[in-house]
Amino acid sequence: MPNSAGTNADYPRIENSDALYERARGLIPAATQTLAKGPGQYVRGVAPKYLRRGKGSHVWDVDGNEYIDYQMGIGPLSLGYCYDSVDRAIVEQLRDGITFSMMHPLEVEVAELIRETVPAAEMVRYSKTGCDVTSAAVRLARAYTGRSKVLCCGYHGWHDWYIAVTDRNAGIPRAVQDLTYTFNYNDINSVIDGVDDDTACVILEPVVFEPPKDDFLAKLRDVCTARGVVLIFDEMWTGFRLAPGGAQEYFGVSADLMTYSKAIANGMPLAVLAGREEIMTLCEKDVFFFTTFGGEALSLAAAKATIAEIRAQNVPAALHRQGKKIREGYNAIAAGLGMEYTRCTGMDCRTMVTFDGSAGSPLHVKSLLQQELFKRGILWGGSHNMSFSHSDADVAATLAAYGEALPLVHEAVRSGNVGAALRGTPVDPVFRRTGNFNTKPAVPAGGR
Repeated sequence: MPNSAGTNADYPRIENSDALYERARGLIPAATQTLAKGPGQYVRGVAPKYLRRGKGSHVWDVDGNEYIDYQMGIGPLSLGYCYDSVDRAIVEQLRDGITFSMMHPLEVEVAELIRETVPAAEMVRYSKTGCDVTSAAVRLARAYTGRSKVLCCGYHGWHDWYIAVTDRNAGIPRAVQDLTYTFNYNDINSVIDGVDDDTACVILEPVVFEPPKDDFLAKLRDVCTARGVVLIFDEMWTGFRLAPGGAQEYFGVSADLMTYSKAIANGMPLAVLAGREEIMTLCEKDVFFFTTFGGEALSLAAAKATIAEIRAQNVPAALHRQGKKIREGYNAIAAGLGMEYTRCTGMDCRTMVTFDGSAGSPLHVKSLLQQELFKRGILWGGSHNMSFSHSDADVAATLAAYGEALPLVHEAVRSGNVGAALRGTPVDPVFRRTGNFNTKPAVPAGGR
């Protein structure tokens, strides 16, 4: 029988997953559309590769095994799978149509809702993916300032201007690579050193797992204002999750432009660029950012229902509450075992488990823990992406799984047998290099 979400006698059987994967090899590059969902992020030989369905916080793979999901679609399922009010909104709109030959009222209604919810969102533009709107934000910043260079911190998508700073930058002209630089989070001096007279914008995830320190975001706002640089908050993960108004509301710092996608439509493909009117109005004539599917009505109906639910139910508070239980519970179990090499850190709505090098290869230790969690019905990639559907029972089952799995991991670490305990291939890093961090743009001939 397939495994359930709970303690199981053996690891899940994944024959159907493996058969689908064999069909995909040689047909789909890397076999996946999303790197973080691909087989390299899970212990091959143990983990499933394909999911069939989901409900609430649980998913079922193509072999029928059930898991409590902490990936949640790599972020978009802020409310949960098949959330009733969102699904009803999608079905009702489907009866009227999906994409039309003229504008749809939902374009206005959702924009008004976003403006009511998000600080500094004076105007709104839609697209389909996060990298669409981060790239549009960079283009707007360049048009508004008349400058070319970008300073970034975090992950911002696959387009040339950003991916040039990673080790997957093949196919990007050198001239483009030379326009993007990086800075260190919580290091305002690395920003000051990186800004020059040709810097158009600073773009960052306002928080990932490390919280801002010493008023970093406020100081960043001041530096950008003083130097005439556009400040862009990439709120793919923080928007509608830290607070209904995202990081701007949570930390009390306003950006000039802000981008959203993952949480806004509970899994439907929608991305949002918002910001100050004097910058956004450049989209009317000067900057071209128009798409056929920007006004697609099913996603807008989902967004309208999702934002309404987030506001009415105070969803961010629930995410923090449940995530805090997991963070504190994990750390208590690890501390009780003397596992000084691992911690659960981050904002409570999205926490991450880390391993330092004293336990051996962090990827191997992570892989062993992941392997044991799959046996216990937990779909885990190293972090806890909380949804409104994660129940008290889910949290209790998760902590029980950690209570069983962490002693096994610790024993393998102490005996030096982590590699031998793995039943499959360990997980891969997403990027071998994620940036040329804290690099200062070259000074052009003639000085700054």
